[in-house]
Amino acid sequence: MGMSTRPCTYCNAESVYHRRYSGEYLCSRCFTRSVQRKVARTVSRYSMIRYGDRVAVAVSGGKDSLSLLHILSRASRRHGNELVAVTIDEGIAGYRDESLSIAREFTSMLGIEHITLSYRELFGSTLEGFLKMRGENGINMSSCAICGTFRRRAIDIAAKVAGADVIATAHNLDDMLQTFLINISAGDVERIAWMYPEPVEYADGLRKVKPLLEVYEHEIAFYALTNDIPFQSEQCPYMNEGIRGYMREFLNGLEQRHPGIKYNMLNTILKVSKTLRDNLEFKRYRCSVCSRECSSAGVCSSCMLAMRLVGDAGRGI
Repeated sequence: MGMSTRPCTYCNAESVYHRRYSGEYLCSRCFTRSVQRKVARTVSRYSMIRYGDRVAVAVSGGKDSLSLLHILSRASRRHGNELVAVTIDEGIAGYRDESLSIAREFTSMLGIEHITLSYRELFGSTLEGFLKMRGENGINMSSCAICGTFRRRAIDIAAKVAGADVIATAHNLDDMLQTFLINISAGDVERIAWMYPEPVEYADGLRKVKPLLEVYEHEIAFYALTNDIPFQSEQCPYMNEGIRGYMREFLNGLEQRHPGIKYNMLNTILKVSKTLRDNLEFKRYRCSVCSRECSSAGVCSSCMLAMRLVGDAGRGI
């Protein structure tokens, strides 16, 4: 990555980006097109989005989600898709307000419907309230683990409110590798199987897809910059509590020394994940509290967490 005086590999214009793992020098226009084509190939290869689907794009206000919305908005009309942006407000003071404002302005500029739901209205408290309960109840869970459990449920609810067929999240190639290493560390084989990107249709009719899974995180950042996409640069104040940051540093160090190694790792992960998915028997259950589909008998992870934090899962979250 970086500026260069070399001409673009494809059109001879002045290049602005050097793709180290491929040796390409790209001007702004060719770089943008290369990312858009890569996302289109990923969507097609794994049958992520069908003609006529209404797609709920999970938009946080960060570079990844706004870039994904920008890319999908360019392709949606050609493929008969309708987009709706859904944003979840966790209630993190001094952090989420800015991103909500950016998301509202950007979706308005693109002419895309925007739905916002909050932890407070869905679950009865903000994330900071839940973290206080964590301390009071002596619960040994990271902020990211608590937030992620509620966030996944909130996005599902928002997508249903939006009448969507598909939920598109902005998980990129780096996210996939980090998640794989985290699952390996936890010995969670089933979660590795679920990483394969071909979407599964859940009982509620929703499919979940990750169109950016083959795009490096730093390329998404450059895509946002070169296309004048406004995004929140401030990082979540709780991001360093979990192990993901260490995984990110480790992988970035490998890529710096061996350009392209992340792609090699992703290809291996996809092979492992598909083999596991093809050979593991997945059972589906209904949560006894909220009646939503879950992967284990009894109470789903969201309701279980609510019981642990507030002592009452009767809200049916």
